[in-house]
Amino acid sequence: MAKRFLRSRTDRMLGGVCGGLGTYLDVDTTVVRLVFVVLGVATGVGVLAYFVLWLIVPEEEKADATPAETVKSGAGEIADRTREMGTELARAARRFPSAPTVLVGLTLVVVGAALLLHNLGIRWLTWLRFGVVGSALLIVIGVALLWRRAKGD
Repeated sequence: MAKRFLRSRTDRMLGGVCGGLGTYLDVDTTVVRLVFVVLGVATGVGVLAYFVLWLIVPEEEKADATPAETVKSGAGEIADRTREMGTELARAARRFPSAPTVLVGLTLVVVGAALLLHNLGIRWLTWLRFGVVGSALLIVIGVALLWRRAKGD
């Protein structure tokens, strides 16, 4: 029987892509994960490639599924895992004081979104650079902290 690339059900952190790819290539899964992380951080390609592979590569148990079934199953798994992560994040956020957590969370979301949009190379967003967005966010955070202090919070 020919060797086939399938997502792992046992060696997984998210969707089993790295575990399946490591098995297929006879490489340690940690090395495969590191490659995806480096590609994700450096260019964003690692994240995109991971999600595309999660959608189109069947799981070990569903090796005979049609491509449409595989995509539907992968999309469902991504949605379920996203819901789980959202629930875990909400539970963790409840353990911290709300105002600083919200401020840091919003800052991370805005900076991340700005960097993503800038890296996508959309022409009308050329002004969107970390220097511009980062500076503006520092000013907004500083003003918010001073405002809170002036109000006595």
